[in-house]
Amino acid sequence: METTFLKSILDNDFYKFTMQHAVIKLFPKAKVRYGFINRGKHIFPAGFADLLRSSVDAMADLRLTKEEKSYLAHYCPYLDPTYLDFLQGYSFDPSEVHITQEGSEIKVTVEGFWYRTILWEVPLMALISELFYKSNHLIRLNDEAIKDLTKEKIDNYNKLGVSVLEFGTRRRHSYDVHDLINETLKTYGGQSFIGTSNVHFAMVNNRRPLGTHAHEWFMFHAAQYGFKMANSISLEHWTQVYGGDLGIALTDTYTTEIFFNQFDKKYSKLFDGVRHDSGDPIEFAQKVISHYVKMGIDPKSKAIVFSDSLNYDKVKKIVDFCQDKIKMSFGIGTNFTNDVGLPAMNMVIKLTDTKPDNTHWQGVVKLSDEKNKNTGTPEMIALAKQVLGIK
Repeated sequence: METTFLKSILDNDFYKFTMQHAVIKLFPKAKVRYGFINRGKHIFPAGFADLLRSSVDAMADLRLTKEEKSYLAHYCPYLDPTYLDFLQGYSFDPSEVHITQEGSEIKVTVEGFWYRTILWEVPLMALISELFYKSNHLIRLNDEAIKDLTKEKIDNYNKLGVSVLEFGTRRRHSYDVHDLINETLKTYGGQSFIGTSNVHFAMVNNRRPLGTHAHEWFMFHAAQYGFKMANSISLEHWTQVYGGDLGIALTDTYTTEIFFNQFDKKYSKLFDGVRHDSGDPIEFAQKVISHYVKMGIDPKSKAIVFSDSLNYDKVKKIVDFCQDKIKMSFGIGTNFTNDVGLPAMNMVIKLTDTKPDNTHWQGVVKLSDEKNKNTGTPEMIALAKQVLGIK
C-alpha cells in the first residue's frame, strides 16, 4: 500500500500557527497531550498504523522555505519576525506521536511541549483520512466530476451573495482533491469565495490565510486559570498578543450561554465578531444579535462566521434569517474537500491533558452546545458543569 507524504510545512490550518505564535509568547513551558477520537467507528485495515507511521516519520524532513517565510511576512504582519525565524528553524519531531493498532482500531496520541506539538493535529487528521481511502481501495469521483460539483456549489453561493471560506483540511479526501477544490473555487468563486484556512493553498493561490483560534486555546486556559475564568482570560491573552487583529472569537468551548455572560462590552467592541461551531445556528444568531443590542452595539457592525457542518441548504436557511441583521460568512469544510462520492470520515484529534508550568498533568474539557461533541472524562465534565452552573 502506498504511503502519503505532505508537501509543505504550511499544509495546515492557519489558526495552528496563530496559536503557536501566542503559546511561544505566553506559555513556553506548558506541555500537552492530544488524542484521536474515531467518532465514525471507521474500520482500519491491517497495517494501517505502519502506513501512518511512515507518513508521520517523513514529516521530520519538512522545513519552512524562504518563499514561504516571505509570504507569511507579507500577508501576516502581526506574526513577529522572531516567530517567523523560529518557524524557519522548526521541524516536526515524530517521536512526539505514538501510533498503535489493535485489530481494526488505531490509537494515536501526541505528547510534548505545547509550542511544538500544536502543529500536529490537522496534518495528522489529513494523513489519516487520505490513507484510509487509499488503504481501503475506495474509488472517488473523477476530477471533472468533482470540479463540476464544486463549480455548482460556488455558483449557488454566488447567487446567494454570501462570503464563503474553505475550511476542509482536516477531513479532506486527499491532497489532490483539496488542491482541485481550491483551484476551482479560485476560478469560479466570483465575489463569494474569500479564501481558505489552509496556509499552503492560500499561498499557492496568492491569498491571505484565514482563521483565528480553536477550542484548545480556551481548554488550556481552563486548566491553568479555572473554568470560570477560561473565556475572559483567553480573550485577554489573545488581545495581548494580537491587539485588534484576528478578531473572531470562538464561543462554544464551555457553551455559548456561559461565553456571552463573560463577553463584556470591552471584548464585544474589540472583537470583530464570533464563530459558530455547534448547536442550532438560528438560535445562535438570535443570541448574538441580542447580546450586541444589550451591549449598545449595532449588530450590523459585527459578524458571525458559521462553520458547523455546512451545506447549501443550511447556509440558505441562515442567510434568510440573518440578512440585514448582522454580517456573516461561512466556513465550509468537508462538504467541499470530501464530497467525492464516498462516505466522509467522522473523526477528531482533541487536546486531552495539559501540564501548565510548575503544575501536574490535568485532563481538559470541552462543553459544546451539542452534547455529542463534548470531550473529557466524565468526572472532569461533571466538575466543569458544577463550577459553571450548567445542568
